[in-house]
Amino acid sequence: MIRLICLRRICRHHAYLYFTGGKETMACLLVSAAEAVVVTVIEKIEEKREKKETPETAEKAVRIPMSRKLKWLSYLLFGGAILLAFEHIWHGEIVPWFPFLTAMSDPADMAEMFNEMATVGVTMAGLTTVVWIGICIVADRIVNRRSKELSEKA
Repeated sequence: MIRLICLRRICRHHAYLYFTGGKETMACLLVSAAEAVVVTVIEKIEEKREKKETPETAEKAVRIPMSRKLKWLSYLLFGGAILLAFEHIWHGEIVPWFPFLTAMSDPADMAEMFNEMATVGVTMAGLTTVVWIGICIVADRIVNRRSKELSEKA
């Protein structure tokens, strides 16, 4: 429910900018992209750590590796950032010449852009992470239920 309210607010803001011809200063995709880069680095570190584990130290139970779960989060974040980039290009907020973001050309617009990144961008990235946590919990429950069923049959 909270996610729908936030998405409505974001869509209303984009619609306001589009229909009123207001200055477009949003760069909220940078927050998701930055989080995606950090998650990808952590994922690679976790992947290396999991490869070093020997079968004796690894758990006997069937489980989803954390590196795979982090890959899910990076896919969600990169996918969202790509879609937002397309939308910002469509509305002229990202241009093919320096400084690439239209808000970076004016210091007053930069303050508004950073405010949008701090509010809308962080909210979207945070909600994406919360949804990912929910996905991981559900996936773990499904795997645990399936492993219990298999152990009961054996």
